[in-house]
Amino acid sequence: MIFDDRFNMKLIRYFRFFAVLWLIIIFPGCSSKKIKAIPGGDDTPTSGIIHISVDETYKPIIDSQIKVFMSQFPNATVIPHYKSEAECLKDLTNDSIRMVIVTRGLSEEEVKYLKDTLGFAPMWDKIASDAIAVIVNKEQSDTLFDISEIKGIVAGTTGSKLRPVLDGKAATSTVRFMLDSVLRGQPLSPEVSAADSSQGVIDYVSKNKDAIGFIGVNWIGNPQDPEVLHFLTKVTVASIQSRNDPDKYIKPYQANIATKRYPLVRGLYYIVKENYSGLGRGFANFMQFEKGQKIFWRAYLVPTKMDFQIRDASIKEE
Repeated sequence: MIFDDRFNMKLIRYFRFFAVLWLIIIFPGCSSKKIKAIPGGDDTPTSGIIHISVDETYKPIIDSQIKVFMSQFPNATVIPHYKSEAECLKDLTNDSIRMVIVTRGLSEEEVKYLKDTLGFAPMWDKIASDAIAVIVNKEQSDTLFDISEIKGIVAGTTGSKLRPVLDGKAATSTVRFMLDSVLRGQPLSPEVSAADSSQGVIDYVSKNKDAIGFIGVNWIGNPQDPEVLHFLTKVTVASIQSRNDPDKYIKPYQANIATKRYPLVRGLYYIVKENYSGLGRGFANFMQFEKGQKIFWRAYLVPTKMDFQIRDASIKEE
């Protein structure tokens, strides 16, 4: 009996020793705070499943991109999650999201933080130029605005009877643009109404004669999209004073966005969290090549990766 107890104790000690040795071999980086680099999975640039986070402002155009991409590569599934820009950027640290599409790239500090966290630097680039369209009710007679008027309406300092509506009061890319590029640090008026989405902005403006809304141009830009044509029967796209010619008021047409004559211009960017050639990189490449860039073009955005010409023409803008 004494022999058996000693034998059993030796077995236990040996087991503990090899168990610890096994953990050291298998998990050498457990003490590190870094997340292990995302390994290559079963996906390829043209096959597999990927979840992406997309700024809700771009739902129509990204839905079109995904539809064409998946029709061209039937073994690929891209699942979009539409949310505010701030929530999309938070998803850069979410393991289940490998790609985000937002209106800005990454700062040097953000690249450094993500490199320290992920073990590699995400890939990002600009894929199109976009603009904020200003919309008013069909019964509204005032459809011409300069930037000072827009600023006063959104800040609540002009006494205007127009009630501004945005796709939220915080965290969205449209709100950030208005705060950074229009108000330049001045706070939003407490009279600003917050819809729950860009479509909510359109619906609100269509039902309220004294409302003025701000949405991404892709919601009302593509004249070949039946849904866009339906939106245009509900609201009027306002004209904004040109940057280059104060006597002209212009709409967010592509040439005006490309030349930045239209004052409310912003960019569209992808950020991919892959350190291998996966589906995220494949979808990003698709949006940068001919078919993807043409989809941006048809939605009235300005592609940044495709050459195009701007020709002089005598078009009367009302």
